[in-house]
Amino acid sequence: MSNPVFDQIQSEISANPVVLYMKGTPVFPQCGFSARVVQILSHVGVPFKGVNILEDQELREGIKAFANWPTIPQLYVKGEFVGGCDIVTEMFQSGELQTLLEDNGVMPKATA
Repeated sequence: MSNPVFDQIQSEISANPVVLYMKGTPVFPQCGFSARVVQILSHVGVPFKGVNILEDQELREGIKAFANWPTIPQLYVKGEFVGGCDIVTEMFQSGELQTLLEDNGVMPKATA
């Protein structure tokens, strides 16, 4: 049985190298956790698509089931679920996020 919300999510994460499902928009985040992930992505200089889950109740519930992850924001890189705010923050602080983005070709490799 096809799930139109899952199809929509799959289409978005397939079409965009980096997608952030968040509350609000990248310019006007509507929760602190979403704002933090936007800050991190902006800091590392990666273009991303922000999807405001507050505008669509079906999407808000569907994204949680899609990733089997109960919270928002959710970051996807090259179609793969990376994590929420805490995971993204930890990965950023350890340098793991930058490596993931470089390895997936969505961020230029840092030159030493």
